Amino acid sequence: MTGKRTAVVACMAALMACGVGEVSAGAHARVDGYSAGDLKRDLAAVRAAAGGDVNVVARVDGPGGAVLRARYGTVGAGSTAPVPWDPEFRVASTSKTFTAVVVLQLAAEGRLSLDDTVERWLPGVVGGHGNDGSLITVRDLLQHTSGIYDYITDPDVQDKLLNHFNENRYDATPPSQLVAIAMRHAPLFTPSQNNSPRRWAYSNTNYLLAAMIAEKAGGAGWRELVENRIIAPLGLRHTYIPGENPYLIGPHEQVTIDGPGGERVDLTEESYQHTADSGVVSTPSDLDTFFRALASGRLLPATQWALMRQTVAYDDLPVPPAGKQGGYGLGLRVVPLTCGGVYYTHEGDGFGVYGRPAVGADGHRAVTLSVTSTTALVDEERLNKAVQTLTDHALCAARR
Repeated sequence: MTGKRTAVVACMAALMACGVGEVSAGAHARVDGYSAGDLKRDLAAVRAAAGGDVNVVARVDGPGGAVLRARYGTVGAGSTAPVPWDPEFRVASTSKTFTAVVVLQLAAEGRLSLDDTVERWLPGVVGGHGNDGSLITVRDLLQHTSGIYDYITDPDVQDKLLNHFNENRYDATPPSQLVAIAMRHAPLFTPSQNNSPRRWAYSNTNYLLAAMIAEKAGGAGWRELVENRIIAPLGLRHTYIPGENPYLIGPHEQVTIDGPGGERVDLTEESYQHTADSGVVSTPSDLDTFFRALASGRLLPATQWALMRQTVAYDDLPVPPAGKQGGYGLGLRVVPLTCGGVYYTHEGDGFGVYGRPAVGADGHRAVTLSVTSTTALVDEERLNKAVQTLTDHALCAARR
């Protein structure tokens, strides 16, 4: 630990030597007190914390069109071209926030209720091995309080992902079949049927079910619902849902890791992430726009926005710099800041790509990081701590 900490300090003292390639501030040298130098320093710490040789892109958006950007790395192995300033990447679980917004919009329109049971909308889908869809509500799905097994952790699924990626990179198993995999397992718990605190356990299966319900209530596919209700109204020009298509269409990075035999494994093209728990592609600028619109009340009526921010305790992320843990709402994490107040976020951890968007509660400032593996998967706990620090600095600078 001492050696790693020394390396981080040395890197922060000599940023260019450590490979933080470029910082851009446009016509602005800072965003609400957070300067280009601050971003460069914090991004160096993020890269060092991630471990391995990673590419990192960060963007901070503030009032009046103020933008700070920083980047490190190249577009791919053997290339000298710098990583794009605004690369497209698979946002993985950040897709859950998009899905939750659609479900809450449908609730606002009276097309469904958060208190509806899964059984009402999807009869017989959640059952067997102790699973009971009549005991689980739409709210439970969005808040990860259902207790349903996470299909990603199924041993056969893990074997395909970890040991046979190349043979299965174009796997596009339908959501209903992924749910069926989860139903082979007993639930972690049964949701409380009284007023006692809800138990929390993250499960990607929840968002497959939530999207299946949204499709029935909204009369359209999940992809179409997200496109028509979020992407088009906000003008997110580089946000899309490729579905089974394994290719990214805009500027992006090559994602690689060193395999067990030393061979390079390219993770860039794949179809695994094609469902409502992980299937959105976006960029740092578009994610800043999306989260600022959400926090500013442009996507949800006040009632549904308030419901989205009602949280239960989670235990899967480090305690942030504020010294107390945040909570998980409906497809959204609410995290305390050292300067008071909170920010909203939802991380995305995909195949060697790690997205970290965040927005202040007033919607004025947002920051998004994209971290891409080139040799090894990252140390997620260390990465999360460094990102939390950068986020806290960026969003609190105006209040110090």
